Amino acid sequence: MKLQHLAIGDRFEYDGRIFVKTGPLTASSDQGGQQIIPRYAVLTPLDQPASGNKTAGRDRVNKAAVLAAFDRFYRTSERLCDAAAQAELAKARSEFLKIFE
Repeated sequence: MKLQHLAIGDRFEYDGRIFVKTGPLTASSDQGGQQIIPRYAVLTPLDQPASGNKTAGRDRVNKAAVLAAFDRFYRTSERLCDAAAQAELAKARSEFLKIFE
């Protein structure tokens, strides 16, 4: 398996050491420190989910947490916008909330 096939936070073995992917080309070693992992490197994934779709659980978000964070963002934005911009902000808010209907 190649590094680009792993998600950030996934563990893998490379060169006899255990790493955690921390970026598109970087990983943190179990012995400490960051290392660039070459694109050609063949890795052994660790802790892979039993199902074939390893990203299924990661792509899900908590709807309540997203809405609460967005509400905090909206209230702050509304406070910082002038009156002319508030109408456009409210329209953008309603468009965003439509995805949760």
